[in-house]
Amino acid sequence: MKTLGAVLAGGQSTRFGSDKAEALLDGKPLLAHAIETLRPHCDVLVIVGRIHARSETIADWPAPDMGPLAAIAGALRHAAAHGFDQMLSAPVDCVALPANLRALLDPAPAFLIDQPVIGLWPTAATPDAEAILSGTGRHSVRAFAERIGARPIAAQLPPNINTPADLARLREVPRN
Repeated sequence: MKTLGAVLAGGQSTRFGSDKAEALLDGKPLLAHAIETLRPHCDVLVIVGRIHARSETIADWPAPDMGPLAAIAGALRHAAAHGFDQMLSAPVDCVALPANLRALLDPAPAFLIDQPVIGLWPTAATPDAEAILSGTGRHSVRAFAERIGARPIAAQLPPNINTPADLARLREVPRN
């Protein structure tokens, strides 16, 4: 299976108070950590929702500022248009992933129960994401996962980085 990796990096960082993707951890922006942690699990990697000089970037669909499902939909559309069978998504504040992530989530569709934006999504589910985003119901990743029958998977991950205090706590945790 050919897998596109997508770092979801277009959020507004409202709880963080500044551009979370550029916040530093161990001297590197969180975006660099996310790229490094997702790259081993996919064939090709893209950044969704922002311009990044060293990576291919794509837009949220149908528009920016519609949340993580719009980023997933943009990545799924890109994956389908470029011959990928599936897309593996992770947020910009993901600084660690299980070493066996792709195997853990295989077969698609599946997502990590505590962080549903980390998921393996079949490109055949693109119309489902588009339908949710075009409708008036919940525009959430969980609604998408429910609609396509995605399996929730438990895995140990560092907590989300939503605030500067979250980042400060993560800085105290030893990492390899």
